[in-house]
Amino acid sequence: MESPPTLRSVKSLTQEAVDHPSHYTQGAVECIDAIEAALGREGFRAFCRGSAIKYLWRTDLKNGEEDLLKAQWYIKRLLTDED
Repeated sequence: MESPPTLRSVKSLTQEAVDHPSHYTQGAVECIDAIEAALGREGFRAFCRGSAIKYLWRTDLKNGEEDLLKAQWYIKRLLTDED
């Protein structure tokens, strides 16, 4: 009988789903990188702001903490892009 997942393993899976979801990668290209290349800097920053708002908006209705982590990811991406 398999033991139940630990809190650490669940958090690790959740973090992987936030940072690098496998369904958003094809070959060596991650979707977020393709979006950034297609939109340019200002367009990508707007995309990140909109995505953060979306995940904050739906937090209580859909994925709870995972949506907060996704919003945080987009906000961090904006902060690391500041000049």
